[in-house]
Amino acid sequence: MGCDSVKLVNTLALFFNHILSGARMNKPLHVLAGILFMGAFSVSAQQEEKPVQELELELEAEYRYFFKDAQFTGQLDHYPSIAIRPDYAIEWNKGYESINFTGFLRVDRDDERTHWDIRELYYQKAKSNWELSVGLKKVYWGVAESNHLVDIINQTDAVETFDGEEKLGQPMVQYSYITSKIGTFDFFYLPFNRKRTFTGDKGRLRFGTVINQDDIDYESGAKEWRQDIAVRWKHYFGVFDVGLSHFYGTGREPLFIFDPVGNIESFYPVINQTGIDVQITHDAFLWKLESIYRNADTQDFVALVAGLEYTFSNINGNGLDIGLLGEYLYDERDELSLNALQNDVFFGSRLAFNDIQDTSILIGGVADLESSSKIFSLEASRRFGSNWRAEIEARVFTDIDDVELILSNFREDSFLRFTLSRFF
Repeated sequence: MGCDSVKLVNTLALFFNHILSGARMNKPLHVLAGILFMGAFSVSAQQEEKPVQELELELEAEYRYFFKDAQFTGQLDHYPSIAIRPDYAIEWNKGYESINFTGFLRVDRDDERTHWDIRELYYQKAKSNWELSVGLKKVYWGVAESNHLVDIINQTDAVETFDGEEKLGQPMVQYSYITSKIGTFDFFYLPFNRKRTFTGDKGRLRFGTVINQDDIDYESGAKEWRQDIAVRWKHYFGVFDVGLSHFYGTGREPLFIFDPVGNIESFYPVINQTGIDVQITHDAFLWKLESIYRNADTQDFVALVAGLEYTFSNINGNGLDIGLLGEYLYDERDELSLNALQNDVFFGSRLAFNDIQDTSILIGGVADLESSSKIFSLEASRRFGSNWRAEIEARVFTDIDDVELILSNFREDSFLRFTLSRFF
């Protein structure tokens, strides 16, 4: 074993031990640390090839401004913050083995939004028709724009974004079997459940009663240590891309029960969730469908998102693409749905300039078909040079009806968010 290999193995081992020793889910992660260490050790066995390493760092300055006076005591209007996102990867054995790490840290005026997370830290081994991943990882399922129903593996980082697209790293063992004729089969063993974090008393986009994540209990006697499993099959047939999935374990959404005097009882139920996602590509059309059936002792329901996207490509030969989007959203839970999308329509437009600055704009809105409630949104991003990126996000809540159990808490929380990122 060469001197450089010894240094690399020792450095990785110390790194994994330091990171994981401070995590709250100590037992399973120390097992994962051992597996990751074995993966790092195998680097040294590849004498004929030098490992390929990549290290990137993103530093972000963020400013959020809420237009209206706060609805609840203690909330603020201005929220400056900073965030750090390190990204490291090392691969060897001709790229068939790798270790990947993505970290995250944010410091914010809201103490609950000041947090750190290991987004990803996993060892991966690939062969011609299978892949094995062990560690903390993020997995995305789904095709819809306005709501991601089937995407259940990872817990939502609820204090980061309103749309729920930011996720926490999930401890897992993932095995994927890949075939050309009958599709890809993904099997997941999920040994630990991570709780969702909610905004603190200083933060916006919260309930009148501040929710402490530690006060939310589990239906399962094993609590966060309940062993969960999931399976997914995906394949394509001509213009059809189809995914079928099933999850059995502790749900990622807590169930809230409100009593007449405003008290909240909450817990994470044990659920079975079966999902389907379909995308049909035909000329300039994308037809999309996501639907789930979730079964639990306390609640059974069906939800779906269905819609289309039509793209006008390379308008006037200048590279501009304009997409028109429309989706229908249904959730049988009605106002008890945490995302408040129970019988709504989404409409929007996506502009991709396809320029060297990677400029893009997404504008849209959601309108409730049973009330006057509406949410309008804007997301835009543009690179400056090779190392800078600026983003703007806006959410506007208008005519929020009093019958909206969730949205009524956000009626004064329209905001503008600006971020400036530097990449190294």
